[in-house]
Amino acid sequence: MTSILILGGTGKTGRRIARRLQATGRPVRTAARTDADAPFDLDDPATWGPALDGVTTAYVVEPTRQPGLEAGSRISRFVAEAVAAGVRRLVLLSAHGIGGADDSHPLKAAERMVRGSGVDWTILRPDWFSQNFSESFWLPGVRAGVLALPTGDGCTPFVDADDIAEVAVAALTEDRHSGQIYELTGPRAISFGEAVDLISAAVGRTIRHVDVDPEVFIERQVAGGVPPGVARLLTDLLMAVRNGRGAALADGVERALGRPPRSFEDYIAETAAAGHWN
Repeated sequence: MTSILILGGTGKTGRRIARRLQATGRPVRTAARTDADAPFDLDDPATWGPALDGVTTAYVVEPTRQPGLEAGSRISRFVAEAVAAGVRRLVLLSAHGIGGADDSHPLKAAERMVRGSGVDWTILRPDWFSQNFSESFWLPGVRAGVLALPTGDGCTPFVDADDIAEVAVAALTEDRHSGQIYELTGPRAISFGEAVDLISAAVGRTIRHVDVDPEVFIERQVAGGVPPGVARLLTDLLMAVRNGRGAALADGVERALGRPPRSFEDYIAETAAAGHWN
């Protein structure tokens, strides 16, 4: 039986996609370094073949955001092997702003390879995930009561990972999404200050957003073990929010699903009820 392969199958979007596909009875294979159906590492091509065996559709994720062409070339090499192995549909998780990014961005080459692969393809370009407040980057700050980021009063339309997953499932299973690039955002742009105020109200305790100098932010990341190139890239992305370059809304969720994107308030209500910020 052929499978749908989900790279990053234990991550924010991958596990949500797998869960939705499994609920409909579709054959799914998750792939990740640990805790997945298939052990998989983009840095180890020996893991690619077993993951691709019998696969005709693949959800592709590049976990690295470090500048440099090598990171993007891993996806390019994987895509070539996937197509040779019989994959006929690719859905790539890219990122907001890649259309205007320069060639040093690791996802630029990945998008180019997917579009030129000769098979059906769909590209997803989501904005900042709402779930970053509850599942990864910003959760420690939220729990500690102070979220220190170099974003000022800049706004961005946080997008729910469940919306991204639902769009991905549609693209993986429906022909009509072939050749589409979906820019994915939430329904309105809000500041990080407003975001933590909404979380504060939901959990009943004070959480503050503190604007921090970008160089100080980089130093703190590096001191915490983040590679300098990654720290600089993340800071540049947050500075784009600060400078007003991240506030534009996009219609990708509605185009793909025929409904508006989920609101940040709905995400907060559900997350608070589940106790993720306790």
